[in-house]
Amino acid sequence: MQQNPNALPDLTVVVPCYNERDNVRPLVDLLDKALAGIRWNVLFVDDDSPDGTAKEVRALARERGDVRLLHRVGRRGLAGACIEGILSSVSPVVAVMDGDLQHDETKLADMFAVLRDRSEVDLVIGSRHVEGGSASGGLSALREWGSDLATKLARRLLKISASDPMSGFFMIRRERFNEVVTDLQTQGFKILADMLAASRGRWNVAEVGYEFRTRQHGESKMDTAITLEFLGLILSRLTGGIFPIRLILFLMVGLSGVAVQLVAVRFALWATGFPFYIAQSFGVWVAMTSNFALNNILTYRDRMLRGLAWFRGLLSFYAVCFIGALANVGVAELLYETWPNWAVASFAGAVVGALWNFVASALVTWRMR
Repeated sequence: MQQNPNALPDLTVVVPCYNERDNVRPLVDLLDKALAGIRWNVLFVDDDSPDGTAKEVRALARERGDVRLLHRVGRRGLAGACIEGILSSVSPVVAVMDGDLQHDETKLADMFAVLRDRSEVDLVIGSRHVEGGSASGGLSALREWGSDLATKLARRLLKISASDPMSGFFMIRRERFNEVVTDLQTQGFKILADMLAASRGRWNVAEVGYEFRTRQHGESKMDTAITLEFLGLILSRLTGGIFPIRLILFLMVGLSGVAVQLVAVRFALWATGFPFYIAQSFGVWVAMTSNFALNNILTYRDRMLRGLAWFRGLLSFYAVCFIGALANVGVAELLYETWPNWAVASFAGAVVGALWNFVASALVTWRMR
C-alpha cells in the first residue's frame, strides 16, 4: 500500500544492489506487509547494474512515492553504497538490508520497535547467532564455515562484542552513524564490522535473531576478492586506519609479485640459459604484468578495466612502475651515501617506490572516470 508521499518517513530502508532487477518489486511488496503502521521509504543504491536494476527501480518509483533510487556510475562496492545511501536519507532511523531477499524483512518491525521503545539503544543487528537466528538455510557448508571464521576474527581482533559483526542486516539511529562516517572505509563488503570498530565500544547494541534465507533470483557476490578485502579491513583497523584497505591490498599484490618474479627468473635461467640480467628483466616484466592483472581484479575491482582499456592500463602501469623503480634506486642510493647501511637504504627505497606506484597508478592507470 502506497503511503502519503508528503509525510517524512520514520524509517528508511537502504538496499545496496547489483544485478538484482528480479528482486526489486518482490522486495517492496514484502516491505509493504512487514512495515504496516510505520512511515517508511526504501532507497535502492544501484552500482550501474548491467541487468537493468536501476531501470526497474525508476519504473517502480514512478508508481509509488516511497521508492527512491541512487544510481552510482563509476563506483562499486557495498560499503560505499551503504554509506552514500544512509547519508542520502532524511529519516531518524535507517536500516540496511541486501536486495537478494535473504534477509528476513519481517524482523524490521521488531528492530524498529527496539529503537523506538529503548532510547539507550543505538544500533540493532539482525543476527544469525542469537536465539531465533540461523544461517544454515542461505549458506553452503563451506561459506558458513568461512563466515563463522570471519566472525571470530572480527570479534577477537577488533574487540567487538556483538555476536554477528559480519551481518549485512542492521538498523541504526542516523545521528549515531554520523558520528563515525568519516572514519569508515568505502571499500569492502563488511560495513557493520567497520562501524562497530569505529564506534570503539561506545554504542549500546541490541540483536534480533533472524534466519538467513536462500537466494531466489540472481547470483551471490561472494568471492575470493571479498575475503581478501575483509582481511584488508582487519589490517586497516589494527593500524588505526593509517593504511586504507586499498593500499593494503596493493601491498599484498606487490608481495605476490616478488614470488612471481623469483619463479619467472628461475624458469628463464633453467629453460633458456640466458644471462642473469636478461632472466632478471624477464622476471620483472612478468611480475609487473601479474601485479597489474591482480590489482585490476582485486585492489581496483570497483574501477576494473576491460577490453582495450585493459591494454592501455597495462602500458600505463608499466610506465608508472618504471618511474617507481627509478625512485626506488635513487632514494636508496642517496640514503646509502648518507648512512651506509644497505638494508635500511634498500628498504627505504622499496617503500618510496611502492608508495609512488600506489599513488601514481591510482591517478593514471585506475583514475576515476
